[in-house]
Amino acid sequence: MEAKVEKLDADTYMIDGYDLNLPERTGIYVLDAEELTIIETGPSLSYPQIKAGLEQLGKTLADIRHIIVTHIHLDHSGGCGQLLKDIPNATVHVHPSGKKHLVAPEKLVEGAKLVYGSSFHDLFDPVIPVPAERTNICEDGDRLQIGTNHTLRFFDTPGHAFHHMSILDEHTNALFTGDTVGILYRGFRHEKLLVLPSTSPPQFDAANMKESWKRIESLQPATIYFGHFGGSGNIADIFQSTSEWLEKWISLTKEVAAEEGGSGTLSERLYQSVRDAYKGLDENNPAWEAIKMDCHVSSLGLYQAYEKGRL
Repeated sequence: MEAKVEKLDADTYMIDGYDLNLPERTGIYVLDAEELTIIETGPSLSYPQIKAGLEQLGKTLADIRHIIVTHIHLDHSGGCGQLLKDIPNATVHVHPSGKKHLVAPEKLVEGAKLVYGSSFHDLFDPVIPVPAERTNICEDGDRLQIGTNHTLRFFDTPGHAFHHMSILDEHTNALFTGDTVGILYRGFRHEKLLVLPSTSPPQFDAANMKESWKRIESLQPATIYFGHFGGSGNIADIFQSTSEWLEKWISLTKEVAAEEGGSGTLSERLYQSVRDAYKGLDENNPAWEAIKMDCHVSSLGLYQAYEKGRL
């Protein structure tokens, strides 16, 4: 499969990681600074795409000096250990609550197996531990200089997960938000952006997510780059979409719980709510497959949050 690389800004590129074997699913961002930096690694499945994508840019894996993961879910950081085997001088930058899971990923793997079942091995193996001495913890407000006039700043942005951070590129005023803001389905051509919240288990917290959204909006980024997938400068439309859908999904969760339904019923309701809102769009659009899966994962997090009193 040929690597797909997009130029997003003067020194910013995105490699399609083909996570879940789907195009336009997970983006690996490349900052072509004096110290070559990538944000997100995707799962190990994305390794050949990263290698080939860098080659298109005239780079090699060995050129990478910094690997930044917004959080440690396997679709964002699962390939980190494998990459490091071919990157002798890179440091991995991670949220304080995430380091232990990169170093010892066993619990993370078990949790992912509960969500992805028999598909886990095809989608995520291998998950290789990251050596502790090659990690750097990023506290809220920390900065990382990757070039003479190129600095990144880290922000604690929980909600999707406790171990989540967003990264502001002060050179371009672009913000890399992982999953905190949600998922952008840019394959849908519509008068408004479709951004759905990502409420996956086990740490989804609605109140934290909304506070993180307020903080991100207050930074007034020129562009938001999503883990899934790509970016947009339509900041107001982004937050209008993701906030409206979150409220709708919280209401559906409470309705299903009152009917004594379970997360399976909720998954169907979430997916149908999106289908109903986007009637008339291409039935064969591959984004529907991703949306159905995302609704399933989000239903698990929503229902668990309801049961734990977090909704």
